[in-house]
Amino acid sequence: MSGLILIQSFDIAFSDIAKLDELLEHAQFHAEKYGDNMLVFLSKHYGEKKDQHNKEHQEEERDHEKLPFQQQCNSASVVAIVLNASLSVLIPPQIPEGWAANFYYQAPSSSLHAQGLFQPPQTS
Repeated sequence: MSGLILIQSFDIAFSDIAKLDELLEHAQFHAEKYGDNMLVFLSKHYGEKKDQHNKEHQEEERDHEKLPFQQQCNSASVVAIVLNASLSVLIPPQIPEGWAANFYYQAPSSSLHAQGLFQPPQTS
C-alpha cells in the first residue's frame, strides 16, 4: 500500500510505464548516434539541456512526444475565508396555534432490548 502511495505521489501513470520501451529505444538511438550515456540522455530530455536539445534536433520532435513523463500537472487551490462582522440574531421558530404532533414513540420490543443490552450506561 505504501508503494502505491509513493508511486502516485510521483504522478506516474500507467501510460508512462507502458512507454518505458520508447524511452529505452530512444536512449539506445542517442547512444549510437551521439554517444550519450544514460545521464546525458536524461539531461537532454528531462533536465537542464532539454530546451537546447529540442531546438537543435527538431527532427526528433515526434520521438520526443512518445517519451513517458511528458505530461505536466498544474494545480491551484484557492482558499477563501470570509469573516462576517455583523451579529445575527437567532429568532426561535414560531409554532402556529393548533399544531398537532405528527409522530409517536413506540417502545422497542426486541428481546435484546428487554435483557438490558442496549441500555445507556448506568451509575451504581
